[in-house]
Amino acid sequence: MTPSSSSPSSPSSSPSPPSTESSRRARSGHLHAHFLGRYGLLALTALLFLIFSVALPDTFPTRDNVSSILSTQSITAVMALGATICIAGGKFDLSIGYGLGLAHVMVLYLIVDEGWPWPLACLTVVLGGTLAGAVNGVIVEFARIDAFIATLGTGSMMYAVTGWITDGSRIVPGPDGLPAAFTGIYDSRFLGLPLPAFYVLGLVVVLWLVLERLPFGRYLYVIGSNPRAAAMIGIPTHRYCVYAFSASGTVVGFAGVLLAAQQQIGNPSVGLDYLLPAFVGALLGSTAIKPGRANAVGTLVAVTVLAVGLAGIGQLGAEFWATPLFNGGTLLIAVGLAGYSARRRLRTGAAVPPDGPPAERAAAAADDGSP
Repeated sequence: MTPSSSSPSSPSSSPSPPSTESSRRARSGHLHAHFLGRYGLLALTALLFLIFSVALPDTFPTRDNVSSILSTQSITAVMALGATICIAGGKFDLSIGYGLGLAHVMVLYLIVDEGWPWPLACLTVVLGGTLAGAVNGVIVEFARIDAFIATLGTGSMMYAVTGWITDGSRIVPGPDGLPAAFTGIYDSRFLGLPLPAFYVLGLVVVLWLVLERLPFGRYLYVIGSNPRAAAMIGIPTHRYCVYAFSASGTVVGFAGVLLAAQQQIGNPSVGLDYLLPAFVGALLGSTAIKPGRANAVGTLVAVTVLAVGLAGIGQLGAEFWATPLFNGGTLLIAVGLAGYSARRRLRTGAAVPPDGPPAERAAAAADDGSP
């Protein structure tokens, strides 16, 4: 008689402890990698602050230094958050640096040369940023020009307009200076901290709500992950991409107002200095909190770690070229490690949850050949 396959003595019916243990270890490794991916940058921020505090005990762990970091990095943070919106939709807006330069020059031109009331000048510039962003979106989506090329072209035109307005020179206020209420939007303090820090915090909250809790953000992430699939399920991809560029332009216009209040002199070339840090913050932020996709909280964490690092190496006496070296090196290392971590999870068979980040789902689908 043939032995029954359900017999207790049958080898095929007995559990396989090694296989179960291997699966448990793989799951544990995936959870550790996932936790590290989410909060690794946050831990790095604390570690850098501790290291510099030990190395510079008299100057770094002070309230004045913290206030200085919050104040000087606020415009970079705002710009990075603006870049995050387009990156969430799978687009890159290279015109934001040029737009920042034009916005801050235009604010001072309207106030100093044209005599406009400063609130009207600020509102006009912010709305102008929205319009410029919408134009970028229309060119990219309806003229079918690659976002890199389109925004580089429009950015160059913005730079030309900036030069035309300033005639290649700086806009300098008269003997009476700028209205105190206008400069106060940057110089003022609230609860003992610089007011711009609260602008950044408020913008992070707004973008978190829009991107994570509202249909606009969900649609934008789907578009950024797979625009063809988004169109097939009925998402108006062209419209939402124009909205994303418009929102990014609005944020850049606001950053221009802050820069004008900070600089108090119209410099036609200053905006380009913020282009690389903005993209470093946004792209580095996509490796934290919500690994695999651009997100507002991750961008804030990324800008914080960059700010702490730059402040520390600056106080240690680093040369001027250390800043772009630190920005570029940090971006390459962080994105490289994030890519390695994602590939390692795929090689070990770690499943990507159905509601996981779009970038990770797309990578998993590409790896196993699924559509």
